[in-house]
Formats: sequence, C-alpha cells, structure tokens
Amino acid sequence: MEIIKELIRSKEPTSTALGYFDGVHLGHRAVISESVDYARRNGLVSAVFTLQQSPRTVLFGEEPKGIITQKEKMQQLEALGVDRVYLIDFRTIRSISAERFVQEILIGCFRASHTGCGFNYHFGCGAKGNGTVLSELAKKYGITETTQPQLCFGGLPISSTRIRACIAQGDVISAREMLGRAYGFCLPVVHGKQLGRKLGFPTLNQKMPEGLIKPKFGAYASVVRVGDRKFCGVTNIGYKPTVGSEEITIETWMPEYHGEELYDKETDVRLYAFLRPEQKFDDLEMLRRQVMKDAAEAQKVFCSVGNIQASEKNI
Repeated sequence: MEIIKELIRSKEPTSTALGYFDGVHLGHRAVISESVDYARRNGLVSAVFTLQQSPRTVLFGEEPKGIITQKEKMQQLEALGVDRVYLIDFRTIRSISAERFVQEILIGCFRASHTGCGFNYHFGCGAKGNGTVLSELAKKYGITETTQPQLCFGGLPISSTRIRACIAQGDVISAREMLGRAYGFCLPVVHGKQLGRKLGFPTLNQKMPEGLIKPKFGAYASVVRVGDRKFCGVTNIGYKPTVGSEEITIETWMPEYHGEELYDKETDVRLYAFLRPEQKFDDLEMLRRQVMKDAAEAQKVFCSVGNIQASEKNI
C-alpha cells in the first residue's frame, strides 16, 4: 500500500473514501469497503483520504485520545484492500471551501471517479460540507458518491467516542463488537525488572504509547500472537501497585509459551475479557496466587476465542 503525505496529482483515476477513520471501526470499514469494491469493479485505484491529526487538535488545541496507533491504522487500511492512502496535514487544507475541496483536491488531485463517506462526515472550511453537500457537488462535477448510513450496536450508534468510553471502562467485549476485531496493541517488547520471572511467571513488557486512550487498569484475558502461533495470555495494565511503578506498563504472561526471548520484537496482544481491577497485594506470594487464578480464567476465555475470531473474519 502506498502512503502519500502530499497533495500530489494521481496518475490514475481513483475511488476515494473520505474520513479520519480513528479506530477503523465497523462504520469506517463500511465506507472503505464500499469504495474498495467500487474500485475493483471499475478498474480504479482504491484510495483513502485521511488526516495526520484530528482537526480538533488544530482548531481547538484538543488532543483526542486515539484508539489505535497510526501504524496500526495503516495496517488496517491495507488489510481492507486499499491501494493508496493520502495522509495529509489538516493545516494545509483547513481554509479550503467544500466546493474547492471537491473540485481541486478530490477531482483535481485524486482524480476521483467515485467517492464515499460516512453519514456524519464533515469537510471544507468551517466543516460546512457533509454527506448531502458532497453528494450534490459530486453530481455537479460528474462523479458518483455513496454516503454510508449510521450503524448501531446494542441499539446505539457505533462511534469512536463510544468505543473509547468502553475501553476506558474495561468493556473490551463491546469495543470488539464495534471495532469488528479485538482491541489491543502491537508494540515492541521492552526489558522489565524481571520480577515475574522470579515468581514463576515471566512476562513480556510493553510501554503504553502516548496519545492513546488508556484501558481500565487491571487484568485481562488476552491472546498473544508470536509468529504464526497464538497463545493464551494474562495481561496486566497499570502502575503495578504491589511493587510500584512510575509509568503505565503492559505486562503479559503466556503460561504455555516457552520459546525465544521477544525483546525488541513487535508483539501483538489482543484483549478479550476484563478479569479484575488493579489491586495492591500484601505480599508477593498473594500476587503470585492471584496471577495463577487469573491464568485459569484466561484459559477459559482462550478456549472460546477460535469461534470469536472466525466471526471477525466474516465481518
């Protein structure tokens, strides 16, 4: 997949999906998949126009917490079949009117024959453009356009805001249902204090990236991918109150893993169920016993993950 960070005129006509796509949840996937399918049927390049930062950061100085890293966002777009991503600095387009955006960028730069967006997409100076405006302008300039309707889960709209709230509450099950895949991290393994190793459960340690929403602190049943294999994991997120830590850590123990050290290797950890809140134990033996109990619960979850992942692939 090609990633372009400048407004360079395309050599080929495209089908371009529009959106910030924070999280690439089911609503986003509907927009992108429709655009990709249109491109495949009509011999076009499948493109996505998205932004390097949230417009709210530039306009209001806010920094909304992300659901996934920029790298994972690109990986998700590639997995959906996107050929090209225009990853543009919002500051370079913030003053362009909705009509100029369609005329000069969407058509003039991307050479879009088709475009699509979500029901709540806004564009152009002052966010005056929306799906209706895009449809009218597309018709005016001779391209086709599709606005995807709102998708719901549990009777409420799927949104990045709602997914962030679920993650912050430890409700990774609802987050998974709205994302269309398990929530988690793919991060390098770093060196820790090796306390877990001394207690009989060596953990892989990862640092919580800046700018992402923080999950509820506590223990989770997780699935860890190492190469082509998947392992049951117990993942603890927080400040490790029993031994103390000045920074948020992600520690995962895989009871059945006995392979090579994973230091400095990006390792994928997906959270499937919240087991218990973070707590401080009176001594390390109590901590060890609790981790063993967590592992037994995590194994039960792991046994059901195969069916869950099969349903994810069909979304």
